[in-house]
Amino acid sequence: MTKTPLSAPPPPHLLLVGASRGLGLALAEAFLMRGWRVTATRRGTPEDGLAELATRFPDCLVTEKLDITCDTQIAALRQTLTDERFDMLFINAGTTNAQPDQPIGQVSTSDFMQIMLTNALAPMRVIETLDCLVSPQGLIGVMSSGQGSVTNNNGGQRELYRGSKAALNQFMRCYDARIGRSRPLALIAPGWVRTSLGGAQARFSIEETIPGVVDVLSAHQAGSGLIYRDFKGRDVAW
Repeated sequence: MTKTPLSAPPPPHLLLVGASRGLGLALAEAFLMRGWRVTATRRGTPEDGLAELATRFPDCLVTEKLDITCDTQIAALRQTLTDERFDMLFINAGTTNAQPDQPIGQVSTSDFMQIMLTNALAPMRVIETLDCLVSPQGLIGVMSSGQGSVTNNNGGQRELYRGSKAALNQFMRCYDARIGRSRPLALIAPGWVRTSLGGAQARFSIEETIPGVVDVLSAHQAGSGLIYRDFKGRDVAW
């Protein structure tokens, strides 16, 4: 009697929010290289780094448009992906003001509102709208920063950015408590990386950090509750 060969399980599926350049684009490539399917979002047009990735991984990469600061676009993405189920949702969001070293009391109201919206509120809106698309034990992660650590803030500077990431960390702690630590959650501090946000003087290259970020996320998939770790897998003090 001939045995029917077992079909291979489908590859794991990542929903990656904010993947058109920098760390997000590198994360998309790293997960694709490790055999994942990736649904990646971009704010702009197809003429970005994702277009080149799509030619290399035509069967494994799908792109969608999303501005995370736009509620209607978040709701539309949920509707578009309603029949999908993801093993991981990761949100790569981060920006800063034009004068990042301004003391907080000198920051304009408009800058404050925009940075806090982009770095803290919008990621949580994405999570709370799209978490229903993630498998019950699937990981949900957000790109935070070591500068979000209150304990490790011994030098000040970049006060608005620091405050927005500290707020994000607190909101994730609230979300973790609210859902009863029922799934793995991750805040990732990728280090000071040479990107358009980090600048040319940053300590690390993307190639030095992203493999570690993927390793940390992969290792926590079997865990539960919220971690706050750097790209080397070390806990970051809150």
